[in-house]
Amino acid sequence: MSFDFLIVGAGFAGSVLAERIASQLGKTCLVVERRNHIGGNAYDHHDRAGVLVHDYGPHYFRTNSQRIVDYLSQFTEWHPVEYKILSWTHGRFWQFPINLNTFEELIGRPSTTEEMEAQLAEWRVKIANPKNSEEVIVSQVGWKLYEMFFQNYTRKQWQRDARQLDPSVCGRIPIRTNRDDRYLSEKFQALPKNGYTSMFQKILSHPKIDVWLNTDYREVRQHVRFGHLIFTGPIDEYFDHCFGRLPYRSLRFEPETLPQEYFQPAMQVNYPNDHDFTRIVEIKHARGQKLPSTTIVREYPQNFGPGHEPYYPIPAPDAKALYSKYAERAALEKNVGFVGRLATYRYYNMDQIVGMALAEFNRLRISRQYQVSVAQPSMLSPAFL
Repeated sequence: MSFDFLIVGAGFAGSVLAERIASQLGKTCLVVERRNHIGGNAYDHHDRAGVLVHDYGPHYFRTNSQRIVDYLSQFTEWHPVEYKILSWTHGRFWQFPINLNTFEELIGRPSTTEEMEAQLAEWRVKIANPKNSEEVIVSQVGWKLYEMFFQNYTRKQWQRDARQLDPSVCGRIPIRTNRDDRYLSEKFQALPKNGYTSMFQKILSHPKIDVWLNTDYREVRQHVRFGHLIFTGPIDEYFDHCFGRLPYRSLRFEPETLPQEYFQPAMQVNYPNDHDFTRIVEIKHARGQKLPSTTIVREYPQNFGPGHEPYYPIPAPDAKALYSKYAERAALEKNVGFVGRLATYRYYNMDQIVGMALAEFNRLRISRQYQVSVAQPSMLSPAFL
């Protein structure tokens, strides 16, 4: 059995590349996925209560790229949504990300943008060039708000202090002095109308695409002939961890279905200072489903090891140094493309992965001979989730 392309992974990177290669180049693709489903971490399904749940944590699609919206809209309609979250600390809910409403909750009375800006100017720690995530936040809002919302959340999420992490980890969370309480700022914010899995089914429906689930690519590549490999899995795994294992943070999800319409007042509530979990997500708020029951998911960060999924690359200097060794080794590979979050050891938003896959396709399309490529998008943002 032979294929033009062997694609490892049926998430965004692998699926988009398979669709483009099959529909635009007319080439055959075998997509192998070791899980029992397509969609990667964006996989969703209806649970026993009928709630459409995200099995691997909430996936809030958003983008400023009309090109990416247009591409994905070939395979789905959209359910518009503005993602709203709260933070629970000091025995109450707070507006988050920090905005004028949060400031009013803090001082206990109505206020204005001007007053908030003046107060923040007094609280800020003067740091011209923040070198880590702690410095990013205290240079914007000072120590009190940092300790309320960021310090312990970051410790739970990463098992490292914010001062040990790249500035972009906490820096990606906006600080606003107006009443904009949206979690995200991108102009397009929506979820696939019928879910991510339905969208992936359509992306992968081309007759020149075969999808094999519950399949390890190492076994397949010994028995299937192919011309080019696209690898979206962990890059250190591809090289048999020859330089050592790249560090990740993993997650454990604890779902609970309750006989009530809603459990909490927002889609997501962060718990920076209470409990072992970092957040409770009730995605039903975003989906707008009309059901008498609801499902919540408590999210527990945990160390990465055997049996655990690699969720978040560690955005720290030591991890980056180790990855660079694998990137150099990857550059010696022929007819191989390393694409996506795990293959390039960076956290990406979903639209960035789609953009990376489309860029990789364009490189393949104009290349006479397929050569190695370690994809690098222009916008990178480590997670603070």
